[in-house]
Amino acid sequence: MTPARRDALVVGAVALAAAGVGGLAGALLLQSRSRAAALLSTAYPGLSGRPRKLLEWQGRALLVNFWATWCEPCRAEMPMLSEIRQAYASKGAEFVGIGIDSAAKIAEFSKTYPVGYPLLVADPGAIELMRGLGNSGGGLPFTVVLDRQGAIGYRRLGPLSRPEVEKVLNGMLQ
Repeated sequence: MTPARRDALVVGAVALAAAGVGGLAGALLLQSRSRAAALLSTAYPGLSGRPRKLLEWQGRALLVNFWATWCEPCRAEMPMLSEIRQAYASKGAEFVGIGIDSAAKIAEFSKTYPVGYPLLVADPGAIELMRGLGNSGGGLPFTVVLDRQGAIGYRRLGPLSRPEVEKVLNGMLQ
């Protein structure tokens, strides 16, 4: 191997390593600025009572829907979200519902209205997290979609439409 070729390979390897470190640092910086890191690392109990973190689904496009059992627009969009989740799960997407309500009410709701994605239970403290994610009024439903790297790619206060969700997911899953 010639010295010039060896030097070119070393420079290329160093550049590739720097790009990888820069990409990771950039993703972490974006997460911290947007509060995505707080969302991903906060543990919420599932319906079984076992705490779960959204980090479990990192590497997938993740639609996180904040809702409550008493919120009519929240309840109205859940069947549509279940259908889309079923269609997009094999493409690398996951949906999680974070109910801001009591565990008993969410469990009862899930028996009456089956939901096709994991439901987690949050206390009213999650409203502050939502505010940090861009929902200054703390209203429901509120949806955040994280890309495969865990950065916020979309957020919406109010009910979602099927074309809106599909457009966002198709953009993230290309």
